[in-house]
Amino acid sequence: MNDRHHDILRIRPELKKLKTFDSMRSEERFQNETLRPVLKLQNPLLIAAFINYAVKHKNVFFGLGNEKKLHYIEPAILKDQKFRNALKGMLLGAFTVSEYQEYCQNSSQLNKRMMHMVITRLQDQLQLLVPSNSLEKTA
Repeated sequence: MNDRHHDILRIRPELKKLKTFDSMRSEERFQNETLRPVLKLQNPLLIAAFINYAVKHKNVFFGLGNEKKLHYIEPAILKDQKFRNALKGMLLGAFTVSEYQEYCQNSSQLNKRMMHMVITRLQDQLQLLVPSNSLEKTA
């Protein structure tokens, strides 16, 4: 029998530091209970997707200094609608049906939160954003 709901929740990493309070807004609660664990689960895929995006855009990203790389990430995600939609799909695919229904109630605000969280996550892991052929040469 298909038990997708429990299977999805079971594979998600548990984030110990996150707390929820009765006074939290629904978007903040959703962010802490759903988005953060999903982002952590999907992190390797998000990194691979960004590397692929950078390679397809003539490898310009890889020749930049760290400061310029940090500034490259945000517009790449916020202005490239096709790429942003692909990232959203990677995250939404890890939602349960009930989480997706909750997401649909306020998708505009939650999309903004998701994309800013992805941007921050990629910027914080700048050292991992290298083309895979560079990794193969150093291995």
